[in-house]
Amino acid sequence: QVQLVESGGGLVQAGGSLRLSCAGSGRAFSTYNMGWFRQAPAKEREFVAGISWNGDSTYYADSVKGRFTISRDNAKNTIYLQMNSLKPEDTAVYYCAAGSFTSRSGIYYYDPWRYHYWGQGTQVTVSS
Repeated sequence: QVQLVESGGGLVQAGGSLRLSCAGSGRAFSTYNMGWFRQAPAKEREFVAGISWNGDSTYYADSVKGRFTISRDNAKNTIYLQMNSLKPEDTAVYYCAAGSFTSRSGIYYYDPWRYHYWGQGTQVTVSS
C-alpha cells in the first residue's frame, strides 16, 4: 500500500510559478506510475500530467503543455509538478495518484480509474 501527501500549493498571481510535491510512503513507491490531477469547483477531476515508474516517459494535458513539468526522485519517494506561467484557470485542488498499470501508448495515464492510491490534495489559487 502507498500513502501520498501533497504539498506546495498556495496563492500566486497570474504568470507566477509554484512547485508541488507529492511524498509517498512504502518501498514499492518506485514501482508505481504516477499522475497529477486537478479538480476545480463544480468541475470533474481532470488529468494534468503523468510519469512512468522509472521517469522515462511523461505525459501532459494539452492545457498545461509547455508550462508544467512533472518529475520524480525515487530515492526520495517523491514526485514534483513544476508549474510556470500560471493562469487563473489553473485554480483547483491538485491531487497526486499512484497506479500499477501498464500503458505503452500512455493512454491509461489520463484515466483516473487506473490509479489505486490518491493523496488528500493541495489547493492552488491563481489570482488575475
